[in-house]
Amino acid sequence: MHGYEQAQQAREYIQAHLAASAPSPAPVGLILGSGLSGLTERIDVRAAIPYVEIPHWPTASVTGHAGRLALANIAGTSLIVLAGRVHLYEGLRAAEVAFPVRVLAGLGVQQLIVTNAAGAIREDWSPGHLALISDHINLQGDSPLAGAHEERWGPRFPDMADAYSPGLREAARQAAQAAGIGIVEGVYAAVKGPNYETPAEIRYLKSIGADLVGMSTVPEVIAARQMGLEVLGISVISNLAAGLGDTGLHHDEVLAVGGSATERLADLIRGTLPAMAGRR
Repeated sequence: MHGYEQAQQAREYIQAHLAASAPSPAPVGLILGSGLSGLTERIDVRAAIPYVEIPHWPTASVTGHAGRLALANIAGTSLIVLAGRVHLYEGLRAAEVAFPVRVLAGLGVQQLIVTNAAGAIREDWSPGHLALISDHINLQGDSPLAGAHEERWGPRFPDMADAYSPGLREAARQAAQAAGIGIVEGVYAAVKGPNYETPAEIRYLKSIGADLVGMSTVPEVIAARQMGLEVLGISVISNLAAGLGDTGLHHDEVLAVGGSATERLADLIRGTLPAMAGRR
């Protein structure tokens, strides 16, 4: 089970183990996607807990997901960083995938930065570029809100019109411009995976308005918005989607591109955090 009581137990464990390093709640959470866990080497990490030690925490089983929770400081802001995530394709339900976000909210997180590696459906976007997520299309066939309603987590039918905060996206655009970081913006389509999409599926996704495609993020964002968290989504474009490039798709290449983009991602987050603080 990954319900309210289990989330409270996980929260209490984390609080007890981070108490010496975090006397007050961290206001920002950061989820690192495939190949992006190396970002923790570019920030001030004060304490860390392996996922396997946290009660009820789902454990990442995919290469490129480090599997630890870290308390960090960037630009004077305390963050709780999740280095690695779980996915529906690992045999989990959306409620389990979203469980870490439930715990972050219980720890006092008010704003959530979600990152991922994504394939570009637009042919004018190149691997290695950063993309702000403006909206999403959920094609994963599940929602963390399905099943019995837990009213302590928020409304049964949350509004998703501004799932990705327009204000945070503007702050990120300004930070990117100030740092000389090229950035694009578009709609993220979430599919279940783990297989990559077929060229026909990519043509379909393009026809319904998707610019990016990936296998994560959406369950976490739905849960975050239900609980009132403000969300900023950032994709690292890891490849051109199926049928748009000259080579096949490989997970190792996704990880390599993610690793090469971590410095720019860290700079973008560092530049955005001061404006995020002004919105709390």
